[in-house]
Amino acid sequence: MEKRTLRSLEVSALGLGCMGMSAFYGSADEDEAIATIQRALELGTNFLDTAQLYGPLTNEILVGRAIKGHRDEYVIATKFARRMDNATPGDMSTLGPLDGSAEHVRTSIEGSLQRLGTDYVDLYYQHRVDPNVPIEETVGAMAELVQEGKIRHIGLSEASADTLRRAEAVHPDHRAADRVLNL
Repeated sequence: MEKRTLRSLEVSALGLGCMGMSAFYGSADEDEAIATIQRALELGTNFLDTAQLYGPLTNEILVGRAIKGHRDEYVIATKFARRMDNATPGDMSTLGPLDGSAEHVRTSIEGSLQRLGTDYVDLYYQHRVDPNVPIEETVGAMAELVQEGKIRHIGLSEASADTLRRAEAVHPDHRAADRVLNL
């Protein structure tokens, strides 16, 4: 499998989006999904994309089960955006509002790490930028998680060029492994 570099993060040229394995496209077969994730690795696809929103919450659990015992062979990307304090796994109607606050960034990663069964994620990104919280606060909290070793790379999804410039000012290239990615 060819590799691609996202800033300094090397991933397989083909990634596996796991969203549909537990949400949005009808019923799912967990055993088949786990087999698919494991077979993807056998074929050289090591880049998995998930999010706390998918399911909600259930997709990260599924990915965690699939990678158990082989964590270091995978590149795991997961996302945060909405409050999940009162979320019921599998029930989209229980999601809270967007929240880019530093406190939410921290509680979200803790939940993701627990559901994934790991102590770090390779790429952690904001699924949707919260217009009510300065990006400097959000990325500042994410940068602290890089320093703590809980995440290795930071990303933003659906961010404007101005937002990316402001994020980069908060978290410049201290190490090659922790630049802001626009996904």
